[in-house]
Amino acid sequence: MLLLKIFSHEVTRQEILYLVFGLVILTFMVIDLGFFNKKAHKITTKSALYQSIFWVLISTLYGVFVYYDGPYSRERDGLVETISGQDAMIFYFTAYLTEYALSVDNIFVILLILKYFQVKEEYFHKILFWGILGAVVFRGIFIFVGAYLIHHFHWILYVFGVFLIYSGIKIYFEESDEKIDPEKNPILRFCRKYLPITKDDMGGSFVVKVDGKIMFTSLFLVIVLIETTDLIFAVDSIPAAFAITDWEFIIYTSNIFAVMGLRAMFFLLSGIIDKFYLLQKGLSIILFFIGAKMLMEMGEGYLPDILVHVPPTLSFSIIIATLTLSIIFSILIPQKEKAAESKELSD
Repeated sequence: MLLLKIFSHEVTRQEILYLVFGLVILTFMVIDLGFFNKKAHKITTKSALYQSIFWVLISTLYGVFVYYDGPYSRERDGLVETISGQDAMIFYFTAYLTEYALSVDNIFVILLILKYFQVKEEYFHKILFWGILGAVVFRGIFIFVGAYLIHHFHWILYVFGVFLIYSGIKIYFEESDEKIDPEKNPILRFCRKYLPITKDDMGGSFVVKVDGKIMFTSLFLVIVLIETTDLIFAVDSIPAAFAITDWEFIIYTSNIFAVMGLRAMFFLLSGIIDKFYLLQKGLSIILFFIGAKMLMEMGEGYLPDILVHVPPTLSFSIIIATLTLSIIFSILIPQKEKAAESKELSD
């Protein structure tokens, strides 16, 4: 359908963005799996750093493209809505940064799952590749279903707002070591009960034939757990994105670019992520702020306009400042437990 529109010159600016985005993601995923990582191997910190810089650069260039390709328009209920390239770019980077930050907590859980199943490091890349591919599909479904519901039932935004405030408060007071227990995952229990599972990874395969019988390996269970975990995290991140903007192409592209960068960030931060212990507090503050921003819309006519319609640049600045301060204070202020351990050792 899109190709027919291109040849008939009826393609919209948003559809051009989707096309560019799709080509970028597809090209680099094919190159990644088909050329650079055909064989299982351990990803070095140096390689992870280069990949992280690469995806941040590609995501930034796409954001600049969004700016120069604007303005954008759409028709809803007989009315034409327009957004400038500048506002679209600010919304894009705000949503991208928010999702990127929320993905940090995902790293903790992925590490827990990989350690629980004692997955060899040379298989990390393959697992994360297919895990992220699933995230691209499922998050797309979440976003477009969410956009449809919000368009027809605007009050859902306020439900999202309340949920984000609740999540922010819950995460703030949650201990950093309170993580998901794989054994309690109902999907994992279902797979173990009804699917034939091998005892080991069978050389890095997900599905194998043993004595003519199809069996699933432990790595298949890892993929299933990572996918279900990502869906759980999407329950926070997708509503947060809708609090920033309701333009679907901005939400989807920013979200997926952040998820693509998650894999490289995993290899880069997996060994030091626990040092940024205040980042969880920062993320909770961001969720609370975004949820409150959603609910402030109900005060139109009663509250100051700057509270009801928070400028995109102000939202972006608050998120940047919160994340930066969380990282700085994590470095400057030693964690209580570690400080106590250091004191005991010195005594």
